Amino acid sequence: MDCRYRSTLPSGTGCAVSLSDFTNFDCHVVKSVMAGDRSVYLGPRMKRLRRELGLTQAQVAADLDISASYVALLERNQRPLTADLLLRLARTYRIDLADFAGEGAQDQAARLTAALKDPMFADIDLPTLEVSDAAANFPGISEAFLRLHTAWAERQIELADRAAQAASEGEASDPVAEVQRFLAARRNCFPALDEEAETIAGRVAEAGGLIPYFKARHRLRVRMLPAEVMGGSQRRYDRHREEVLIDDALDGASRQFQLAQQLAYIELRRPVDAAMKDGQFTSDASQRLARRAIAGYAAAAIAMPYSAFAKAAEARAYDIEALARAFGASFEQTAHRLTTLQKPGQESVPFFFIRVDAAGNVSKRLDGAGFPFARHGGGCPLWSVHHVFKRPREIVTQWVELPDGKRFFSIARTVTAGGGGYGTARVERAVALGCAAEHAHRLIYTRGQQEQAAEQATPIGITCRLCQRIECAARSAPPIGRQILPDDYHRGALPFAFGEG
Repeated sequence: MDCRYRSTLPSGTGCAVSLSDFTNFDCHVVKSVMAGDRSVYLGPRMKRLRRELGLTQAQVAADLDISASYVALLERNQRPLTADLLLRLARTYRIDLADFAGEGAQDQAARLTAALKDPMFADIDLPTLEVSDAAANFPGISEAFLRLHTAWAERQIELADRAAQAASEGEASDPVAEVQRFLAARRNCFPALDEEAETIAGRVAEAGGLIPYFKARHRLRVRMLPAEVMGGSQRRYDRHREEVLIDDALDGASRQFQLAQQLAYIELRRPVDAAMKDGQFTSDASQRLARRAIAGYAAAAIAMPYSAFAKAAEARAYDIEALARAFGASFEQTAHRLTTLQKPGQESVPFFFIRVDAAGNVSKRLDGAGFPFARHGGGCPLWSVHHVFKRPREIVTQWVELPDGKRFFSIARTVTAGGGGYGTARVERAVALGCAAEHAHRLIYTRGQQEQAAEQATPIGITCRLCQRIECAARSAPPIGRQILPDDYHRGALPFAFGEG
């Protein structure tokens, strides 16, 4: 075994632990253990660490100077981890103790706590400690519950929206909505694809880039051709001539993305198919759109490998423009990639993402932060994503508050697609990336603003039909269930006047 994983502790010493032994680790983790407040059971994390290092229980036992049967008991949560063992693990395998011993479960616990506040659970006693223990010790079951609750909540919104859209019972399913639900149920994260893509990204880097990699590994020549030759295509794979053709009007980031996506179709076909297997698609259109979305995910994972990108994102405080330059990506590609960093055990800030045009039409929507997007109709006109068209390519930040009191922090900016030559059509859209208020302090955009979050929050709604803020002058439609008062003798300044209840 690699010597860097060997323990620096004397074998069999049973050494006493003091907080002075900790340098780069968070001491509060060990304080909890040493104080004897409660036992710390970290079996699933220990098992995942062992598997990531490719070790057997016997090898871990030898490294930690304990028996293999004791390792098995630890991994099954039948024995707690002591402060001594935590220190040995940290020193032996060079791990960050804060990440290993529970900091990574805080987001999961917060999400679980929020879901369990649903009125349907009001008659159940749910102590905070039990919720935290469930998130820390049973992450798989917690995630399964959260997915199920998310699907249920989305169903409730869909039922409410039926009144707004007046859809007939026989109306065909919307393939775009199906794919959005498929991605949302998985928090737009496919860890198996990320792992495969990281391996490919390493080989691409060794080859000197995507173009020499195509040549060396697949004997494919990459050619940049004018738009008139491409016939409206941005990318075309000619297997017979052994060529990948790219529209030369694309900018550098778009070229790299198209090449990475073609590489994903070639090398990641099986992982992409596996990611789609548990999707319940009702039409061929839904399947094709889902496959394209997953291939796009794989392309981003090749261009912005998970570990390197997540580390850079944290180091740069999620500065989207700085990250885009560092990885040769566009602002939109980078913002999109930030929504995917939810790999179990390596979670970053959970973001939501939306892309709209000047008319308010949504062309892309991804939710990893619990933001309740409108399924039908327009969004809230008070949200800055609809205003940034007046300030092209300028980042606009905003604190927003929903009717239920939840606060989010939003980062919006315009992006341009197309162009590349005189007279070439281009499309201007706006994208917004956001996170829940409790994570906003980790972003560079909120430095010096956190204390003013409550005062600065703009009250917004999901969509007018579902928003009960009756004092809103921007309202375009009455909310479901509210009675509109006649205005025969009185007309107020607001668009609608409502009765009580």
